[in-house]
Amino acid sequence: MVSLWTSLEPASTTVDPGGSATVRLRLRNTGDVVDEYRFVPVGALSPWTTVEPQTLRLYPGTTGTVELTFAPPRTPDAAAGPHAYGVQIIPTEHPEATTVPEGNVTVTPFSEVRAELVPQTVKGRFRGRPKLAVDNFGNVKLTASISGSDNGDQLSYDIHPANVQIEPGRAAFIKTTLKPRQTIWAGAKETRPFTLAVQRSGAEPLPVQGTYEQPGMMPRWLGVLFSVLVALTIAFVMIWISYKPPVNTRAQDRTEEAAASSVPTPEPSAPKPPAASKPADEPTQQPGGDGDGNGAGGGGGGGGDKPKPKPVDPFAGVLLRNGTTQKCAAPKEPGGKAGERAAQFPCDGANNGQLWDLETVFEGKGPNNANLVQIRNTMDGLCLDLPETGPQPATSPISEAACTRKMDDNQLWWVEKRPNTNGIHWIHNYASSNLCLDVAGYAAKGEDKADGTNLTLFDCSDDDDQTWFIVKPDAQQP
Repeated sequence: MVSLWTSLEPASTTVDPGGSATVRLRLRNTGDVVDEYRFVPVGALSPWTTVEPQTLRLYPGTTGTVELTFAPPRTPDAAAGPHAYGVQIIPTEHPEATTVPEGNVTVTPFSEVRAELVPQTVKGRFRGRPKLAVDNFGNVKLTASISGSDNGDQLSYDIHPANVQIEPGRAAFIKTTLKPRQTIWAGAKETRPFTLAVQRSGAEPLPVQGTYEQPGMMPRWLGVLFSVLVALTIAFVMIWISYKPPVNTRAQDRTEEAAASSVPTPEPSAPKPPAASKPADEPTQQPGGDGDGNGAGGGGGGGGDKPKPKPVDPFAGVLLRNGTTQKCAAPKEPGGKAGERAAQFPCDGANNGQLWDLETVFEGKGPNNANLVQIRNTMDGLCLDLPETGPQPATSPISEAACTRKMDDNQLWWVEKRPNTNGIHWIHNYASSNLCLDVAGYAAKGEDKADGTNLTLFDCSDDDDQTWFIVKPDAQQP
């Protein structure tokens, strides 16, 4: 029978993440045969444990030593606190006689917090809505509060949530609404630097700098134009008042003529003047009818009904501009091709490849009686489509295909206008559990900003890149 004596020195130790600690394992072959032993670390710390040497050959009655080195990384994976570990000692001659001496290693805690403001510069006349991303790169739970400040107390801050608890290796996104305390009615925009601070107990605050740009209610050029119009109006009124047009009359001439011809004659009286005739300067009847349109001709002054102009379809020939990236949907390859992906590119209203028709296929058949539409590209005539038919999961790719106009396919979409968002919409895929048209990647991490980023399907959210403006090329502003 094989016998083995072991001892860990020390049995318990402490290690800092990013550092290392060493424990000696002593063992003695108490059997009567020469044997070789192989060492395998086990336990939660085994990925970061090395044994040197990995094998040891002992004669009967002799003692040997191996060193166990624990080197956990400085990452959230190395959880703080005590961790049990063990070392399998496997004899080569009798592997069934494996022994496992056990010890304890305590990983010390450390904190590492990073915060980023997305975007760093926000604009708005009445409010701005940046987001603060807080990442916990430590190995203990982070508890912190968020506050805002600026020079002169020019902004108010609505922060939600104001207090966060973040597990190791996780992140939290804090919504912030900035409101200026004063309104700029006219003049140039004002830049207001501000700071959002992440405050942890017993540590210095972590400041994150940002800028809020507040434009005036009326741009400077509008004030100049208004002043010019007022000046022109005053000048016109003054000229009108001071100008006196000459008035010519023949009343005096006719009176003198009548007096000259009043010579006494046998007739009892002068002949009566002829009946009043139409003044020479009275406008004559035109062939199209009188001025109020009631003439015999029926034309001229507006007697007939004018044809009403055809109403403009708000969903025909539109750009689909993402509310987060401010880039427009288009075929990924120039000219478009069935089966090719759809992606985002800088908006160009002159590029027919970025123009789409949202054509109603089934009226009132969507949720809340919404119309079901197909989204057809005006250049290649193909429609936005998902793989196969029927419902598809989140992150499914968006491509172009021949339009089918069928309820059992997945080319039908419905549009939901988001409240209080100045024209932002969700574009739901009807077949795929109403998931939304999306730009691949997470907006908070800046993964969706590159030109040519593919369009996908994802859960609807006002906080990521599933929001879209549906605008005409000549009205790209929301």
